[in-house]
Amino acid sequence: MSHEYTIYGADLSYYTGKIRAYMRYKNLDWEEKASTLDIYQKLILPRVGAAIIPILQTRDDHIVQDTTDMIDYLESRHPESSIYPTTPLQKLVALMLEFYGDEWLVIPAMHYRWNYIDQQKDFVLGGFGRLGNPNGSLEEQVALGEQMSAPFQGVVKKLGVTENTIPAIEASYHELLDILNQHFSQHPFLLGTKPSIGDYGLLGPLYAHLGRDPYPKAEMQERAPEVFAWIERMNNPAPLSGEFLADDEIPTTLIPLLKKMSQEQLPDTLSVIQHNHQWLQDNPGGNLPRQLGNHDFSIGGITDSRMISSYSQWMFQRAYGFYHGLSDDNKSQLEVALNDYGFLDALNTPIKTLVERKTGQLELVEAVQ
Repeated sequence: MSHEYTIYGADLSYYTGKIRAYMRYKNLDWEEKASTLDIYQKLILPRVGAAIIPILQTRDDHIVQDTTDMIDYLESRHPESSIYPTTPLQKLVALMLEFYGDEWLVIPAMHYRWNYIDQQKDFVLGGFGRLGNPNGSLEEQVALGEQMSAPFQGVVKKLGVTENTIPAIEASYHELLDILNQHFSQHPFLLGTKPSIGDYGLLGPLYAHLGRDPYPKAEMQERAPEVFAWIERMNNPAPLSGEFLADDEIPTTLIPLLKKMSQEQLPDTLSVIQHNHQWLQDNPGGNLPRQLGNHDFSIGGITDSRMISSYSQWMFQRAYGFYHGLSDDNKSQLEVALNDYGFLDALNTPIKTLVERKTGQLELVEAVQ
């Protein structure tokens, strides 16, 4: 390898956009390579055990999978201008917003990509097809992309995207754009003049699907130009520059987003945690499947069913673990703000069974009394 790091990903990949922007901000010695079928067969499947991108490969052939793990691994090796705030409220909010982007905004992202596929077929399916046939004609790439993308299209309804929920999902997404448009008209990033881990969490869906696919991109540019400008800043950063706001400040323009997250996502999260715990009681010692059946969820006052995404607990635990690692004095200082955001009850609900990632698998590892 001629570079210290190589990212194997794809332009249309949700999480590749997250790690790509991070690598640019940190000004690392890296390159990106397309995750072609050959790369899947020779590297990703043998080393990771699943057809998952992106992956990070180091010059000494160390492999890291999952963008959250990649970022933490790279932060430990390159701590300068960390994307993690050092003050308690900002760090907790940043972790919660990474969780929101990674695990909840997949709902509108997948809806707008696949339920508007007729308006962007050549772009989306051609993008998939280029990974398998980079030298083929557009017609050949679209045909191949139809086959390659079938598993992704099949996930949409599992996420809870149905005829019943689509109006509420779109209304919720428009509300998100309006909140962020107002915020980014006053602040270049979520928490100051530099990106945080929360910015990278939001970038995954807001760039690769919602800010790049033609149909939602046009909508974003018209409805929320400041959000589109933030995407441009994230993708073309001034490396290692900027500061977080002083005195652990959370901008008032961000509070509506935090309340929105608490109302929509956190009830789903607490239900997932309960189902994970029950699964352990019924299956002691086993690896945790990524999906544990279905449960009810609500968005915009509409209730429907979606898959129980067991992985979302692992992401929530980052914020939960940080919060419970704070001193009693720090927790007391944050109580009013967290209650205002709607976070306090979820963070204070005991997790009886923790989830740990090991080589791409989820394991239930510890009972907490």
